[in-house]
Amino acid sequence: MPTALITGITGQDGSYLAEYLLGLGYRVVGVSRRSSTDSGSRIGHLRERVELASADLLDQTSLLTLVDRYRPDEVYNLAAQSFVPTSWEQPVLTGEVTALGVTRLLEAVRRGWPGARFYQASSSEMFGKVQATPQNEATPFYPRSPYGVSKLYGHWITVNYRESYGLHATSGILFNHESPRRGLEFVTRKISHGVARIRHGVDRELRLGNLDARRDWGFAGDYVRAMHLMLQRDEPVDLVVATGATHSVREFCEVAFAAAGLDWEEHVTVDPAFSRPAEVDLLVGDAARAKAALGWEPAVRFAELVRLMVEADLALVADEIGRGLLTPGPVAAR
Repeated sequence: MPTALITGITGQDGSYLAEYLLGLGYRVVGVSRRSSTDSGSRIGHLRERVELASADLLDQTSLLTLVDRYRPDEVYNLAAQSFVPTSWEQPVLTGEVTALGVTRLLEAVRRGWPGARFYQASSSEMFGKVQATPQNEATPFYPRSPYGVSKLYGHWITVNYRESYGLHATSGILFNHESPRRGLEFVTRKISHGVARIRHGVDRELRLGNLDARRDWGFAGDYVRAMHLMLQRDEPVDLVVATGATHSVREFCEVAFAAAGLDWEEHVTVDPAFSRPAEVDLLVGDAARAKAALGWEPAVRFAELVRLMVEADLALVADEIGRGLLTPGPVAAR
């Protein structure tokens, strides 16, 4: 039974990856920061099947102890300060966690168990002000936020440790991937949850920023398969993981509201307060190399993904109303 260590297991990607690896017969060790509140709702259904360990990407000693204790076959670093707007408000913390945290974990692997295979969650935000469309492994990076800059550091330090110390260390340059488990602060989930609240009469309006921003949106459950496949290769390689299709925030709204029988234009208001200081207008990935090297293909397409998210949030909001946690007003007409 191989052992996989997952930082950020309580996040969207961590929960899907844990499910997937458990299905393959792995022993899964989930790593999360000690907190006064329970942040494990996404893995509640897995609590009896995963081992949870406390460590922090800000604390080198805890990471060294962690690696020495479990001696994992595979390490997946999915932990980060991952919300772009917050990276503008807390740029130093974002750098400490999302950038230097990668170095601390790599150093723990190098010193404690160098035979482990290491996966770093890189991001399409590293391309930022894109220099070519679509973006592939050869496209120059041009990050446009403290988050993107931090991810770029994490990406290159992974390359550096691979080339300097011979670690089996690889980065997946993942484009946007969503699911019903996405945090409410992200625009896709903000939309699907907002649709549900409007459909059930809790709200009448959804305020958003730049509706023209375009992203390559895939399903998180598909993308964790690519993470695992990358670590099964004999030689580490950095790969772009994407659907190759791009859609605007406006299109996401159209599909999401239509899934609930609503007209998005009657409910969406553009609010400049939600615009970024430096916008990333277009991201679309070329995953041809990943498809060839891994035999990977995304299974869930854009419209299906949006419907999945809306249906899940409709059920969630209905449950919250039933438990008295929300008070509905007049239900929006279909």
